[in-house]
Amino acid sequence: MPPRPGQPPQGPQPLPDLDTIIAVGSGKGGVGKTTLAVNLAIALAKLGHKVGLLDADVYGPNVPLMLGISAQPKVLPDNRIEPLEAHGVKVISVGFLNPGDKPLIWRGPMLHSIIKQFLGSVVWGKLDYLVVDLPPGTGDVALSLIQTVPLTGAVVVSTPSDVSLQDARKAIEMFRQMKVDVVGIVENMSYFVCPHCHQETDIFSRGGAEKTATQFGIAYLGAVQLDPDIRKAADGGQPTVLAGEGSVAAKSLYEFARKVAARVEEIKSKESESVIQIQ
Repeated sequence: MPPRPGQPPQGPQPLPDLDTIIAVGSGKGGVGKTTLAVNLAIALAKLGHKVGLLDADVYGPNVPLMLGISAQPKVLPDNRIEPLEAHGVKVISVGFLNPGDKPLIWRGPMLHSIIKQFLGSVVWGKLDYLVVDLPPGTGDVALSLIQTVPLTGAVVVSTPSDVSLQDARKAIEMFRQMKVDVVGIVENMSYFVCPHCHQETDIFSRGGAEKTATQFGIAYLGAVQLDPDIRKAADGGQPTVLAGEGSVAAKSLYEFARKVAARVEEIKSKESESVIQIQ
């Protein structure tokens, strides 16, 4: 039922300048979700797209550290916020507003308010992709995002371990229950290549995410290796993909980004077909 005159519109409202909104989530913490979200955003920018990155992980906003940014966004005369930019990506994060080690202790309504502000009051400009780094789990922030704007889809990050995959399955089910397309699942820290003997070791097991993808009928977005260089690059504010597709450490991250882009096009083409059929 359409809203009455004078009433605000109900349900998620599209933002005209944001062509594609991708949430990056995980069932649990410690799986490298933010690292993949940051590298995904920069890789998409390096592939020629206009990209924004919204750090919605309000409990652990690590994006500023990983991008090497310590400035604060500018508030414009109309009270809108100008995002910062790093490595060709427009960025906003709670970490810019609350720097340092002071924790954020917010209740649900406050979280909903900040998500709405980051989406509606930030001057993103025309973007091909807005990548949203969600907190771990299936809580208020993910629900607020889904209720505020229509998501193109969600990427689920997991390690190969059974403990991580158990929670990843919950994240997949949450997105499905909320009618959000699952772009796919990516297996982070999938294997380790010894720098001395060059043999691969499956520290956290291997292949669990691909099996989960088959079990749930979703896309498998590839495996990213456990590489100390990826961690060093993130800690140093120079994400791995900046080294280019020729870098050994960055290769799997670019493959992941290309698979995400391909899946997004597939999802959007199906949406277009549905609209044509309804008409």
